[in-house]
Amino acid sequence: MEQQTNPYRKMLAAAASSVIKEVGFDTVEKEALGTLTEMLQAFICELGLMSRNYCELSGRVEPLIADVILGFTEMGFNFSLLESYVKSAKHAVLPSLQQQQAQKQLNMLSAGSKEPLPSHIPKHLPAFPDPHAYVRTPTHKQPIIDYESVREKAAMQKKDIEKALTKFLAKTSVTHNLFDTDDGNNFPLIATKPPYPPYLSALLPQDQIFDPEDLDFDPKSQILQQQKEHKEAQNIKKEEEEQQAEEGEAGGQNLNDSIKSAEDNYQNNVFIDNPYLAATKLPPKEHNIDILS
Repeated sequence: MEQQTNPYRKMLAAAASSVIKEVGFDTVEKEALGTLTEMLQAFICELGLMSRNYCELSGRVEPLIADVILGFTEMGFNFSLLESYVKSAKHAVLPSLQQQQAQKQLNMLSAGSKEPLPSHIPKHLPAFPDPHAYVRTPTHKQPIIDYESVREKAAMQKKDIEKALTKFLAKTSVTHNLFDTDDGNNFPLIATKPPYPPYLSALLPQDQIFDPEDLDFDPKSQILQQQKEHKEAQNIKKEEEEQQAEEGEAGGQNLNDSIKSAEDNYQNNVFIDNPYLAATKLPPKEHNIDILS
């Protein structure tokens, strides 16, 4: 790439190629030619640096032939061999340098007007890009918030969840197969687990409540609350027994009566939710009179 852009590099490559041809070679590899060109360039640069040093050491501005000869001697080359090489044979004349055409810049569409550089930025630095490159450049896709797309996405997510749950149950539970084959992975059916006894759910009345989640209360929390009340009643009973024991045997009979009444109230509260054990509720007397009349 450098040989195509730098004209001096091209001339050095042509000079190296002519020297190779004069030696007797017809072809040369690209890597070998590049190496020889690099060596030739390094030699010329070092020779020029030596010549300038001797020129400045002598107090001159422009180097003379004597400075070049001293440079050859400093680098370990005999300058007289160069003169004999030039006069010995006929050498190829290199073409003159041609003026290169300036590289045409690409015509790019500009969006907006470029801002000038601030005062604290040097002018030799490149200018700012188009404003759309740094003012607002969204890096993510805007979410879709219209009603139809949101409903469709929610339906697809629900369908995927149900499908994944069905596959999980089919792999972790007992399944049936539609076909009489050894491979049970083809169209598996999740096996149902009937309750025991199967007629129990039909005998228990639920008062039109078909789903336990529809209840206003939590059965587990209610059972825990009843157990807590039972423990509190037992603690109260123990405290009363200790007090009566200190007072004497006179209040023993009243203590037993109060304990029995507390136990009866507890049993009524515990089993009040069972329709078969709940107490019968009689209608008010006024309502019975209206019906009879």
